[in-house]
Amino acid sequence: MNDGFLNALRVGESGVVAGVEGECAMRRRLFDLGLVPGTAVTCTAVSPAGDPAAYLIRGAVIAIRGRDAAGVRLGGGPWN
Repeated sequence: MNDGFLNALRVGESGVVAGVEGECAMRRRLFDLGLVPGTAVTCTAVSPAGDPAAYLIRGAVIAIRGRDAAGVRLGGGPWN
């Protein structure tokens, strides 16, 4: 199983959050959005320009910029 980061998911792929890295304020914001270890996340759409992408997190679809999604580490790798 490969570990990766949230910004590497393609539309339709899912993963489980293993950890969140980055500056304190952004980490807190991502935690507030529900991106805590053990949470399942699915990439549902990517904007035509490629950034941001939309993710299904705990029943809500949330758009996250690529640079912020790069701080969300996934465990077990993406799967369909």
